[in-house]
Amino acid sequence: MSNCIIMYTNASSGIVLTLATLGLYTSHIYPVFVFGTLAYLIIVFCNLLVLAAIVVSKKLHKPMYILLLNLPISDTVGATAFFPQLLSSIVTENRLISHPACVTQAFLIHIYGTANLMILSAMTYDRYIAICCPLRYNVTMSPNTLIKIIIAIWLINFSLMVTLFLLLVRLKMCRTNVVDLYCNNPSLLKLVCEDTTVNNLYGIAGICLLQGGSLFIIIYTYAQILRTCVMTNLSHARKKAMQTCGTHLVVFLILQINTVGTLIAHRIESASPYIRRALGVSILIFPPLLDPIIYGLKTAELKQSIVMFLKRNPCSTKF
Repeated sequence: MSNCIIMYTNASSGIVLTLATLGLYTSHIYPVFVFGTLAYLIIVFCNLLVLAAIVVSKKLHKPMYILLLNLPISDTVGATAFFPQLLSSIVTENRLISHPACVTQAFLIHIYGTANLMILSAMTYDRYIAICCPLRYNVTMSPNTLIKIIIAIWLINFSLMVTLFLLLVRLKMCRTNVVDLYCNNPSLLKLVCEDTTVNNLYGIAGICLLQGGSLFIIIYTYAQILRTCVMTNLSHARKKAMQTCGTHLVVFLILQINTVGTLIAHRIESASPYIRRALGVSILIFPPLLDPIIYGLKTAELKQSIVMFLKRNPCSTKF
């Protein structure tokens, strides 16, 4: 059937792809569907709650929280790119997906992953300035600077991902079986029957820039933060800033470890496909689920604002 599809047309809109099987028994279909639906609703609800609390509460209109505002947006995009298609395929027991839909899903998922890395890196810089250079904080993290940082995050993100997928869609495919549970650039490249050297070089450069750059920022800023903590007595303001650092580091490491593990697994032929799929799915479940919970519980000001928001809007707790 797949050969007929490729012979019939080279247009991407006419290609139907098959995602990796979920391996569910018939008796498990509806329990898994219910669990997946609840997980998606919880993710969307928690992220929108954090988003609304920051927007409504004037005391949260600070650089750290304005940067944090972008995280639930990105998490919701990633979860929405993954869960609806997955839940639909569970109910219909159909793992087919059109090529345009597959590319769209992959694009949104990569947008989500890249945005999270860049947002967390920007938040790390904000904590570095707050703790190491408190007297310059208001000047360095001025509203104009903040706007520039946010615009740069999304502009660079879209530019990199648009280029990545333009390089992908120019290539002809000779296979239709996607090796992962959802569409992504590495799994789509494995369907191509042309030379992918340019794509691979661009992908490696992107990994070095995004993963390596964000890791460098984290290591450098936290080294400076620890140095400052050791050399000086922390003031009240610095203690409050330090409270968010541990939380921030946990969130960053969850995303970084899962992402690096998945990318490495894709490039090692002998890697277990089950481990690769598990790591790939965890990127789309745990950060969107844990980010609002961790920040909401561990960041005192945000926690208070969420509680106040829920008290003012009791209907919002019903979903």
